[in-house]
Formats: sequence, structure tokens, C-alpha cells
Amino acid sequence: MRSVRSTSVPRLAAATAFTALVALVAPVTTAAAAGDDNSHRRPCVASRLPAHGRAADIMRIAEQAKTDMDLKSVILRVTVDGREVVTGALGESMTGVPAEPAMHFRNGNIAISYLGTLLLRLVDEGAVDLDAPVSRWLPDLPNSEGITLRMLGDSTTGLADYVTSPGFGESVYADPFRQWSAEELVAISTRQDRWYDPGTNWNYSHANFVLLGAAIEKITGTRLDVLLQQKVLGPLGLTETANSYTPDIPTPVLHAFTAERGTYEESTFWNPSWTTAPGAVETTDICDLARSAVGIGSGELLSPASYQELLNPGTVGLGTPTAKCPQTVCIAQTEATHYGMGVLVVNDWIAQHPLFFGYSAAQAYLPCEHLAIAVSTTKGRNAPDGHTAHIITQRIAAALAPDHPIPDFG
Repeated sequence: MRSVRSTSVPRLAAATAFTALVALVAPVTTAAAAGDDNSHRRPCVASRLPAHGRAADIMRIAEQAKTDMDLKSVILRVTVDGREVVTGALGESMTGVPAEPAMHFRNGNIAISYLGTLLLRLVDEGAVDLDAPVSRWLPDLPNSEGITLRMLGDSTTGLADYVTSPGFGESVYADPFRQWSAEELVAISTRQDRWYDPGTNWNYSHANFVLLGAAIEKITGTRLDVLLQQKVLGPLGLTETANSYTPDIPTPVLHAFTAERGTYEESTFWNPSWTTAPGAVETTDICDLARSAVGIGSGELLSPASYQELLNPGTVGLGTPTAKCPQTVCIAQTEATHYGMGVLVVNDWIAQHPLFFGYSAAQAYLPCEHLAIAVSTTKGRNAPDGHTAHIITQRIAAALAPDHPIPDFG
């Protein structure tokens, strides 16, 4: 998930209507939203820190990074074989309010890894074929007969990314409380020429995942948030992770701040409706994020064949710059560093690292070591732009698994 700050184009043209998508993304069922049962939730609390050892080393890395990057807060959890190495929180949520591990924050494109796993679970159940054209479920999507579910999941449709489209960032910053609809977002992408023919190259586009959510709802006849709860969040025990159709965040809240509009201000309740598919706009806590890293990264919910699809659905070797698609868009996908089915595969780690509205987070899992790292950060007044949680994750990985460094992606 890129910060909309990275967009630097002059204006946003009027969105063309794509009204046919309204019916596709409207809720199909009325089942209760995820996270209504509070009876079995476990506390997420800080560890008792020893003076020496891995836990102390990890916290020293976090403390140094907090100082170096002027972060308002750093919350983290590291596990090996599912057992806690350390859980900790540094800094403040708000002035005078200490950050705590149980605080909730937005998880951004972490939810896209859940969408990828959900799609593959449906494949395992025989409900869908990855290579089926989406015209069956999204007939009003332009050229939908040439786009498959696989292409939506691994971001090879050629659709432009509405987040980096001309004027989108300016529109978001002009009214950060605006509720964006799925049809508005997809229309920004579909009114532009495709970067390439579907399936022949690779570029990241948020539109792919908005459309994937719509297709999954049509396939199953079930609202996306309900399906994610049934198929992913519930089975993984992610009791503190839930969708919201509003900008609300469950208490306790980790507050966020940013200077992206030119002044340092609170951004906690800016509207995240543009970030991904309705039904997958989620909040979480650090314990769920670490558990998520393990469950998604190990393929716990998938068959062996689907786990291999998660890691490489055919993207390796794609990402070739062309006269139409620059290197900054069609990023090279190599065996060592590539996009899977809603996840990043980076030097043996399976990861995601969202960044938006003053929040930065990262989840990363190293299967060969059964090592999971989860980090959430918020920004101080002089914090740099960029994935600060990912930087801390890289530093922890370098200390704990020096033979498996985490490289940057793109």
C-alpha cells in the first residue's frame, strides 16, 4: 500500500460512471460483521524484558530506530515456532498516553494477503478455477473476458493503479474524510489505457483487489467481510482483526499523525475507504499481526498446491519495462523478489508492509526458521516518509536471521 503522498500530478479528471459495479460490490448477505464475540479474546501485553538475549536485542533495535527516525510509537512482536520471543511498545499513542501492544491500528494491504488466501481456499474447495475469466461475475468490467481471477490476485491485469493516477492524491488530501465507493475507484483505473495485455507483465494496482473482492462476493453470494471471517480470520484465531465500513477504530486506539498535508496533524480517523475492497478495510493489533504472519506465510490454511500458488502464481520473470510501461511501474519480478498471490516474497520471507495516513506496519515470516516479525509505527513531527515499520523489520531480521536479509521491493 503506497502512501498517497507519492502522487505528484496536477489534477484529477472527473470520474466516469461505472455504475454496473454498484450491484457487484453491494453486500449480498446480512450476517454479523467479524469480531462481535468478545468471550475468548486473549490479552496482548508487553513481555517482561530480560537484560540480555534476543528479546533485549530486539527492543534495543526498536529503541534506536525510534530515535533515529523520530517515531511517535513503535509496537512489535516477534515469535519463533509460534512462541513469543518478545512483545513490546515504545513511545506514545497521543501526548501523555503510552503506546500499548493491545492498541488497534489500520492494517492496510495486510488484508490483501487475506484476499489471496481466501481465493486459494475457494480453489481448494473446488468453488473456483484460478484461470476462469471474470466476465462470468463482472460482465460490465471492460474486457473482462480477458482477465482471470489469477490475474486479479497476482496483479497482472495491466490495469492502472488509481492511487498513483493523476490527481487522486490531491483529492484524498483535499478531503481526507471522504467516503470513496468501489465504483469510483475502479472507474479511475478503467478509464485509462492498460499498461499491457492481461497476463503478459506485472504492475501493482489497488484496482485489482477491489475487483477481486467484488468477484468473490458474486462467486460465493456472501459479503466479503463475512467470508474473510469464516475462511481466514476465524480459522487463524485473529480475534482483534475486523473490517469496518466506517473510519472507526475499536478501542484501545493507536493514534496516527502525519505532515503529509504540510502541517503535523492527527490522521487517525481519516477515511481509509479507498485503500482496498469494501469488506477488507480492517484494523488489528500487534498480536494478531504476528499470528497473521505465521498463518499466511506458512500456508496453514492451504493445500500444498495452493501454497505454491500463493508464493508464485506465475509472476516470476514478469515485470519488464516497455515503451509504454516504465521500469517504475512494471517492476522486475525475480525468483528472489516477487509478488505472489496477495503477498510479497522477498529473499525467502513472505511479507506485506502497508503505509498510509501516518500508519506504517509490517508482517514478515521466514518459513525455514519459523520466525515471524510484526511491527507497527506512527510518525513524530520530523519522521521521514516511507516504510518505517519495514525498516525496523529489516533490522530485526538482520539480527535474528543474518543469512536471510529482507530486501526492499520496488
